[in-house]
Amino acid sequence: MSVDYKLIGSRLKQARKARGLTQEQLAELLDVSVGYVSQIERGITKANLEMLCAVCDQINCELGALLTGCSTARTDYLSDELYDKCQALTEKQKQKAMKIIDLLLEND
Repeated sequence: MSVDYKLIGSRLKQARKARGLTQEQLAELLDVSVGYVSQIERGITKANLEMLCAVCDQINCELGALLTGCSTARTDYLSDELYDKCQALTEKQKQKAMKIIDLLLEND
């Protein structure tokens, strides 16, 4: 399994902006340089887990959401993944999946 640091950086940038922070402000909160924050956001620098946790604390983001793009705090956190997987199915597979879903709904 490979780690996509560019994607993690992109999520970080999006979360930082949603919080209304500039790179400069985040760098100050983390006691790092603006260049370092910029490099993390561009996927150039591979931030360690400790730094990513510190970033998440400052931007009020779940580490899992930053790493995977999926937040377990959302009640529909699997919906996007389920949708993506369904898109890859053939029509015949989609029909089978619908039968399975119908069975799950009947038994719950």
